[in-house]
Amino acid sequence: MTENRNDDRYLVPGLMRGLGVLKLFTPDRSALSLSDIAAALGITRSAAFRTVYTLNEAGCLLHDQRSQLYSLGPGVLRLTYGYVATREVVEIAQPELERMRDRIGWSAHLGVLEGTSVLYVLRVPGPQRDTSIVQVGSRLPARATTMGRVLLADLSEEELVALFRSDGARGKGPSLPGIVKQAAEDAHSQSVVHTGDFEAGIVSAAAPLRDMTGRVIAAINVTAPQSSETQRMVSGALRDDLIATARRISTLLGWDGAAA
Repeated sequence: MTENRNDDRYLVPGLMRGLGVLKLFTPDRSALSLSDIAAALGITRSAAFRTVYTLNEAGCLLHDQRSQLYSLGPGVLRLTYGYVATREVVEIAQPELERMRDRIGWSAHLGVLEGTSVLYVLRVPGPQRDTSIVQVGSRLPARATTMGRVLLADLSEEELVALFRSDGARGKGPSLPGIVKQAAEDAHSQSVVHTGDFEAGIVSAAAPLRDMTGRVIAAINVTAPQSSETQRMVSGALRDDLIATARRISTLLGWDGAAA
């Protein structure tokens, strides 16, 4: 199984072995002995012990001293939480974004903060063809995009400095002091608007999605080809629709806007 992947020099054998152990546990096989694990992976008991010992110390496996059986631990849930949480947001947000797209005719997206980038996890294309470079899986610099700025605006100055210190705030967008100043200003607004600032020929506006704690966990935006009409729209009723949609999705995620 995982031990037969010696042809790829970039693989880390210990990591592959640990992942192989975790994949052995299923609803039908929720508890395994050390011998079961060693046999399933085709490795010695001593090699299996080192792997399960490490996983146990990390909280990814639990060891029952009486039965000498191993089962999945809470550490596995922590590893998958980000993915599961993101999928939940996507499933809740998609119908709302599709309805908004149908009302306004612009493309809509949902993104989350990943390091110093905004990761696009949902795209709802509009009826009019635009030249946007983003697709699901795209990563763009948070400090220079509407959704990224919305996400950064929820961070403290200390969090922003820690996030961008190693990055050096290279590339398109403001420097570190500019990022901090921009985030403080964005925090007082319900939305962020760009007109061709990052992507030439594209008008964009974004608003935050909040969870039950009030923290910003994602952002949504709308985009359209830049024109005098779309520039006028983005500052009027369309912006109000975007903010209202973000608030509806946030409410579905457990946010109580009335108590905020």
